[in-house]
Amino acid sequence: MEAIVSVIGKDKKGIIARVSTILYKRNINIMDISQTILKEYFTMIMITDLSEMTVSFSELAEELDNLGAEIGVSIRIQHQDIFDAMHNIDKE
Repeated sequence: MEAIVSVIGKDKKGIIARVSTILYKRNINIMDISQTILKEYFTMIMITDLSEMTVSFSELAEELDNLGAEIGVSIRIQHQDIFDAMHNIDKE
């Protein structure tokens, strides 16, 4: 199972390291990552593989939310199929 992790907030040192550390400790692989800084705002999207995850999805979501509050950014995680459905544009 794959999930999308998004991070948005004011740029500061260590954001990628802190998010990546949580994922690593929970045995989650980062399959792809894109990040950019627009003026002082940091944005990042990760595609992750949850197939060997050692916690429940809700526990991971709570842990990422708590980290976001601690470092002053918004961190959200969604199952990829839900993310895809929400962003699907009907081409008919």
